Amino acid sequence: MTVHHPIAVIGAGLGGLTLARVLHVHGIEAAVFDLDASPGARTQGGMLDIHEESGQAALRAAGLYEEFRALIHPGGQAMRILDRHAVVRMEESDDGSGGRPEVDRGRLRDLLLGALPAGTVRWGAKVTGARPLGGGRHEVTLADGGVFTTGLLVGADGAWSRIRPLLSDAVPQYSGVSFVESDLLDADLRHPAGAAVVGGGMLFALGAGRGFLAHREPDRSLHVYTALRIAESWAGGTDFTDPVAAKAAVLEHFTGWHPSLRALVADADGPLVPRPIHALPVGHRWERVPGVTLLGDAAHLMSPFAGEGANLAMLDGAELGRALAAHPGDPEAALAAYEHLLFPRSEAAAAESAASLDVIFAADAPRGLLDQFAAHRPG
Repeated sequence: MTVHHPIAVIGAGLGGLTLARVLHVHGIEAAVFDLDASPGARTQGGMLDIHEESGQAALRAAGLYEEFRALIHPGGQAMRILDRHAVVRMEESDDGSGGRPEVDRGRLRDLLLGALPAGTVRWGAKVTGARPLGGGRHEVTLADGGVFTTGLLVGADGAWSRIRPLLSDAVPQYSGVSFVESDLLDADLRHPAGAAVVGGGMLFALGAGRGFLAHREPDRSLHVYTALRIAESWAGGTDFTDPVAAKAAVLEHFTGWHPSLRALVADADGPLVPRPIHALPVGHRWERVPGVTLLGDAAHLMSPFAGEGANLAMLDGAELGRALAAHPGDPEAALAAYEHLLFPRSEAAAAESAASLDVIFAADAPRGLLDQFAAHRPG
């Protein structure tokens, strides 16, 4: 007999978990399906700045705001902007009064997971497809051959969502920028030059079409994203299984850069991991389809250069949860209300992200980024 779930959430990322938690707060059960074998199957990435109006608002709706405050990385909102010669062009300290505190993504995810009833997340459940059955119901198939039906299907399954095709033909496109992700462990002792150049929080070291984006983590490591405006094929043509070859391939694009910046790659511990950056079209939206919707990257994948991705995913989850609680017995009204707010909000953020990408990787970088911060600084 096929199992039926009244609400099925595909993806146990921050957005899907926030939705499940807000539903739980309102006494509504949801089943969450994730392809990972367990919560610790893979690392969850680096630090996130959680915004007052979005991520923090979602955590308040989830009843987890105070617990979130305990996760904040003191000093993490400090920021510095350097040019390719490691000259500091702007620096801001973190006095604790900023509205975008930094937390470790993995610890935030653990907070949400720990606030759900045992068994809410079905691990090792990779969704391979879904089809409508009529009346808003859907059938979902899993890689292990399992099948279930649901009265409300939520795609929270990221950039390459298996649920998005039920609503939209849109496919993420390469943004023109690729990251190479790396770490320097125990930086103050083992990599003092790198620790000094990154500082206490976030670093932007920029030049024409390239740069280093890095931040200090609570465990004293440095998490580094080396960014290149480069053809999509570049990462596939580089042997990232060979750390020496990978470092050489990256550093050939930083000839003439200050040694302390080049050391962020040259001295990296462990592998270098390529991360081509993709995005959905700005303003991506769909016509209302009964019984199914999207949140987070599945709905509005964008480049990370406005810092909105995780924040919007959590806000999406919270608002969808509240809409469902406010319209008991009428999921279509809930989905319509949710999408009415989702579309303009995500369009504005995606447009900002796209514009920031062009500023950060402009020929005169970091000039444009400095001008942006100057324009927003109180007079």
